[in-house]
Amino acid sequence: MNYSSDNNSVSETVNFVEFFAASNQFQSLFNEGMGLVEETANYLDGDGRVESRELSRPQALAYASESMRLTTRLMQIASWLLLQRALKNGELSVDDIKRDSNRIKLAKRRVDDVSTLVDELPVKLIDLIHKSFDLQVRLQKIDKQFWSEEIAPTEKVAGVRDQFHLLQAEFGEK
Repeated sequence: MNYSSDNNSVSETVNFVEFFAASNQFQSLFNEGMGLVEETANYLDGDGRVESRELSRPQALAYASESMRLTTRLMQIASWLLLQRALKNGELSVDDIKRDSNRIKLAKRRVDDVSTLVDELPVKLIDLIHKSFDLQVRLQKIDKQFWSEEIAPTEKVAGVRDQFHLLQAEFGEK
């Protein structure tokens, strides 16, 4: 962000990652994500356990598979959110986040990739799966925006530099 005052000019770059981590939108997203983790854990340890016992063998296998995938996806989401919160609280720097975010993969799996028996699974599990995919997609968009800001200027400079070198090669240096 660039701004000027009466007597002096100040130029300050605002890092979108830091700005977002400190925002009310992030806090809302954090609460939603952690709430979904808690809701899922309560379901899987409670009603979900009871409902899974009433399923046929193929349905029970699909339930086990999809609940593991759901849990894994939510742990990835929670890890991503916790990294952002650590940045907000000053526990990590943007460079730390860059390094650690490479370890957290917000999987590219889509809702239509789930088991063919998903329609036969308990409604609450299906609802949690859909909520987790919706949240994952939003986080993937935010994550992409975070790092595209960092990568884009370098790519543009390299592209211009490459074009400049081609022109120099064609017309010779002066």
